[in-house]
Amino acid sequence: MRLKILSWNIWLDGNLEAVTELIRNSNADIIGLQEVIPEREPDILRSIEGLGYQSTFTSVTESRKDGKKMGNAILSRYEIANTQTHVLYDTDNRLSSEAEKRVAIQADIQVNDIILHVFSTHLAHTHQKQSNIQDMQAESLIRVLPPEHTIVMGDFNAIPNSGVIQRMREVLNDTDPNSTPTWGVYPEGCRVCNPQTLDTRLDYIFATKDLESHSPAVLQSKASDHLPISVVLNLQTLKQSR
Repeated sequence: MRLKILSWNIWLDGNLEAVTELIRNSNADIIGLQEVIPEREPDILRSIEGLGYQSTFTSVTESRKDGKKMGNAILSRYEIANTQTHVLYDTDNRLSSEAEKRVAIQADIQVNDIILHVFSTHLAHTHQKQSNIQDMQAESLIRVLPPEHTIVMGDFNAIPNSGVIQRMREVLNDTDPNSTPTWGVYPEGCRVCNPQTLDTRLDYIFATKDLESHSPAVLQSKASDHLPISVVLNLQTLKQSR
């Protein structure tokens, strides 16, 4: 059995109609989204649910200036049996001065006789520089990962040779080691970085070593400042979860 996995930071200023259309055409089975704002119109979660997906969402507890909440989501064509939110850091931690939390949302998804543990996350943006905060977030994430049947995807805000990504690769398989760029579609994506070209990899799909993957892809879209990424998993070799 094969599953197509898709991850995408859809951008707080993204074109939600174009996001929905790409997902409609993607044939993805499980999707992780970041920078989701359900209060925006059209409601992106309801739009994708209309394509035949279940969804779960958690806010990063960052209130934008317009009062709307932004966060991470997971959507699945299969039953979402259980969900959890893991706080990777919050404002009580002395390493952070930001008035927000960063989290990973977990969905346990029933695929036939297998439970897949799926995570969608969005690490702090440190402008592609080494950061103790990012290091701590990655370690917090690693501590809560089940050892098998696990997929971790999202915007890690870290380049391939960073300490964060090297650490993730020690624990999980990077399903696209080619490190094709995924960010820099619009300069407005970061006023500090001011990207002028699409030349930076920030988005990843990781999987535990029991999951076979193939066909990694970076999809083309102008809907967001990030490009969506996908991979196909082969579940034929997996045994039933306990």
